[in-house]
Amino acid sequence: MSGHSKWSTIKRKKGALDAARGKVFTKIIKEVTVAARIGGGDIESNPRLRLAVQNAKSNNMPADNITRAIKKGTGELDGVSYEEIIYEGYAPGGVALIIESMTDNRNRTVAELRHILTRNGGNLAESGAVMWNFEKKGVVTVSKGNYSEDDLMNIILDAGADDLSDEDDYYEINCSIENFDKVRKSLESSSLKGLKIENASLQYVSKNETKVEGKDAEAVMKLISAVEDNDDVQNVYSNADIDEKVMEAMS
Repeated sequence: MSGHSKWSTIKRKKGALDAARGKVFTKIIKEVTVAARIGGGDIESNPRLRLAVQNAKSNNMPADNITRAIKKGTGELDGVSYEEIIYEGYAPGGVALIIESMTDNRNRTVAELRHILTRNGGNLAESGAVMWNFEKKGVVTVSKGNYSEDDLMNIILDAGADDLSDEDDYYEINCSIENFDKVRKSLESSSLKGLKIENASLQYVSKNETKVEGKDAEAVMKLISAVEDNDDVQNVYSNADIDEKVMEAMS
């Protein structure tokens, strides 16, 4: 099966950095709250909430925090009402960006994002300007263990996965949104020794990448880090193929 997007590796490293900096909890709480507001507070009947809660638990979020976030979403507790907005833009070197946000004030968010992008050599784009180059897919990363790639392939292909890539210390699996839950559950119930799901989420995966090196690569990473530091931003996706040296420098 084919190779993966370089951006997946970058997001994996940045995720570890964000966790170390304590930035993950705020984003997870927002996602749990919004998922509960949209689909209800029953985890079994709300796939989005189920995924958000699993993500919260995998990041060692206390159960009380999860429960409060769900109750705020369902209206059982007072809380801020968040609106989901997707922005599109460009970074230096013609790199395309998808920015997922959750905000209680869209005017504030768009003004702040426009300022961040402009200050770092990028710009916001019209709706649809870069979305055509991305596809929303299920992405699951699993640790390597005492099993072969063929063993893993048998499981994920039967569950409907589209793609598997072999990285240095993990495997990345891509699948359609429709098959995402089935693929994840098949992996969770697998008896393969040493297999552990590191992350399972729905992500925007680029169809074509833009290679950036040297100063452009550094500028792209600086811009994306600045965008992700905004409290209203949940996720940033890019079609950047970043120079390996820059990736190592940020890890």
